[in-house]
Amino acid sequence: MTAREVLVSFGMARHLPSDLYVDLGFLHPSQHAAMQISLQVEDEVITAAQLRIGFMHRSDEKIFESLDYRQLLMMASRHDWLNAFHAELNIALVLEDAMGIIAPERATWSRMLLAELDRVTSCLLLIGATSTGLPAAIATRERLMDVQEQLTGTRMHPMFVRIGGIAHELPLSWLDALDVELQALALLLPGFHAALADEFAHLQGLGVITAQQIEAFGLSGNTARASGQASDLRVQQPYLAYAQMDIPMLLGSSGDIPARLTLLGEQLATSLAIITAAGDWLRAAGPGAVTTPLPKVVRVPEGTSYLAIEGPLGIMGALLDSTGDRTPWRFKLRTPSFAILQSLEATLIGVPLEHLGLMLKSCTFVVGDADR
Repeated sequence: MTAREVLVSFGMARHLPSDLYVDLGFLHPSQHAAMQISLQVEDEVITAAQLRIGFMHRSDEKIFESLDYRQLLMMASRHDWLNAFHAELNIALVLEDAMGIIAPERATWSRMLLAELDRVTSCLLLIGATSTGLPAAIATRERLMDVQEQLTGTRMHPMFVRIGGIAHELPLSWLDALDVELQALALLLPGFHAALADEFAHLQGLGVITAQQIEAFGLSGNTARASGQASDLRVQQPYLAYAQMDIPMLLGSSGDIPARLTLLGEQLATSLAIITAAGDWLRAAGPGAVTTPLPKVVRVPEGTSYLAIEGPLGIMGALLDSTGDRTPWRFKLRTPSFAILQSLEATLIGVPLEHLGLMLKSCTFVVGDADR
């Protein structure tokens, strides 16, 4: 048996000394960050792995503790640039829970619509960055991002959520424009499912993540569901208006690379149905308030609050400790990317070195979400 050590670089870490550089492709959300993995390899199969992250650590959580509560929302989307709306939403919901604020119903349905739009664009990018046969995934995402930009003014950092609501209502003309793109996407979905299943069928049995690993590392979202573990807070602990939605718990069984990638495509139909239902509700409800009046200086009552939501990559949680001042005493984030990266030291074992890139792409993560 031939054993060797291999130091692998990803993204911007290609400028650091290493034995091998694995290109995730310019579309992958972690390609523009930096990460290394030190591998033990025998006969070109990984037998041990040690991650090296933190190259772009920015101490976001400590920065949050120096900002007033409104400023938190403006900073929220900087660490997870793929799922920015969910990052803003998570912080707003934990603040509202701590302050006893109930957002207007129109804001609640608008938030749910935009959260699912965020989920759709996230999945489309992850699919397009991994599959060589689905350029339509990226083209469709670009059109949806154009629609988002019409509403929020930005593509990457929407900064649209406010404490107690959203920046402004969703115009009917904007909902109509969104519907056009969603209808086009709905026509593509059967082809997505078939293409993903066919392209990655040869990887069956590789990169299996077990139930024990899911429990040990706190994995959630698509990664857990592909291994048959029910994990979806929209169903299990509904927030916003998800309790009024019929959300199927889509599960895989094999927990391997194809299972995770095909499940990404399968969950798009659920998000489209939720967006359509939310849009119909907003049209029927008519104009109304979308935010809650707040004092000039926002203070959160003394105490500890924690709230979690189902982000596109898994469970996103925010822990807030307040002393009653205008800034948090402590602010801590739970992010799915950190758990996924932590698990790689166990889940990479047994994966052929040639499939390392696809294994990482199937375990959806954003390096900046861990290097926060």
